[in-house]
Amino acid sequence: MSTLNYPNLVEKIKLWAKELGFDQVSITDIDLSQHEAQLQRWLDAGYHGEMEYMAAHGMKRARPAELVPGTQRVISVRMNYLPPDASFAKDLKNKQTAYISRYALGRDYHKLMRNRLKQLGKKLEQELEQHQVTLGFRPFVDSAPVLERQLAEKAGLGWTGKHTLILNQEAGSWFFLGELFVDLPLPVNEESVENKCGSCVACITSCPTGAIVEPYVVDARRCISYLTIEKQGAIPEEFRSLLGNRIYGCDDCQLVCPWNRYGQLTAEDDFHIRKQLKSQDLLTLFAWDEETFLKNTEGSAIRRIGIERWRRNIAVALGNADANSDIINALESAQSGASEMLLEHIHWALAQQHNKTAQRDNKTKRLIRIIEKGLPRDA
Repeated sequence: MSTLNYPNLVEKIKLWAKELGFDQVSITDIDLSQHEAQLQRWLDAGYHGEMEYMAAHGMKRARPAELVPGTQRVISVRMNYLPPDASFAKDLKNKQTAYISRYALGRDYHKLMRNRLKQLGKKLEQELEQHQVTLGFRPFVDSAPVLERQLAEKAGLGWTGKHTLILNQEAGSWFFLGELFVDLPLPVNEESVENKCGSCVACITSCPTGAIVEPYVVDARRCISYLTIEKQGAIPEEFRSLLGNRIYGCDDCQLVCPWNRYGQLTAEDDFHIRKQLKSQDLLTLFAWDEETFLKNTEGSAIRRIGIERWRRNIAVALGNADANSDIINALESAQSGASEMLLEHIHWALAQQHNKTAQRDNKTKRLIRIIEKGLPRDA
């Protein structure tokens, strides 16, 4: 058995990772004990909502070696996803247009990154075979009880922002994270990244639903991403009007972050925006039947919520749109055959539309009276 040159091996890992499309890679040990108390407080407060899997594994999330026995190091990676022509302001401003979080407008990142991480593990495995060393590895991409952001911070990929996302000085927060657990004592990153949020609270004050309840703490039950993606049943009425036209996820806390002026466009074509999802009219998306939904979301992260929650979210957005008779007609037609859960949101949206229509008509009548009073009597 030949002697392994670990520092040289780390350089090879970084080179392979770059070749596979990762924008940054670093290595950390697996000691996350300092995060256990905070994780338990967050769970005890119920901030995970219906995401029972967050609590089901106990402290395994903070103990990689319990999740994958034998793990000694974690190779942490990031991949930029910001697409060209993201049209943030344009889509958020137009109440008739659906806003979808920009990470979800391309191909589902879970499979893409997991496959790339698996390839990275295979390359490392082949390299070690030359030294008669076996390797155990397992890739993760937001798919198991892993404290990926804490691992990324410890690896030096960035610091945790007050919105709890990882921020990078050269790339903002427009990137995905992934991990490769390995049973190899690789040299680890020794440099900590300074938290550069300072006194800025833009993400906290701009959150539409007040989900960032204090710096570095998010109550998922109030978060639009949770409400439109993770929430299984009815969206609480107190939040519906705050969703605006956001039908899948929310980018607000990232949009106002000063560090995102340095956001880098993705080099991965699969993360580019699909035309059937880009800047689409709400009524167009609401009219999709299940077959159309499945076809247009094939390979997309959106598909996981299913047609019913898709229509639930759009119904809320239609209720938040400006008064429109076409919207009222579409909502009324959709009542037939709708589930009890969907029907609740359709009825809410219809009430909003009828109320706005009445307000608009009353305003029009007042304007007519004012104009008439100002006209000459013989006019």
